[in-house]
Amino acid sequence: MMLDMMKTRRLARTFTIDGAILDYLQRTRSGRSRSERVNELLRRGIDQEQSEALAREAAEFFAAAGRAEGAERKAFAKASRRSITRDEE
Repeated sequence: MMLDMMKTRRLARTFTIDGAILDYLQRTRSGRSRSERVNELLRRGIDQEQSEALAREAAEFFAAAGRAEGAERKAFAKASRRSITRDEE
C-alpha cells in the first residue's frame, strides 16, 4: 500500500554517495536502474531500522512491566504472610 503511494510521487534529489556504494549498486542492480536499486535498499534499511526500534520499545515495555509485577508480587506475599500470621493466632 505505502509502496504504491511512494511510486506515484517521485522527487529528484541530489545526494553524495561513496564510490564503493555506487560500485555495489552497479553489481547488484540486476537489470534495474541504480535509482530503483537505491530505493529498494533504502526501503529495506528503513524497515530494518523500524523493526529494531520496535523491538527495543517492546523490550523496554516488558522490562518495566516485569518490575511492576515484581512489586505487586512482593506486596501480595507480604499481605499473605500477614493473613497467615493472623490465622495462626
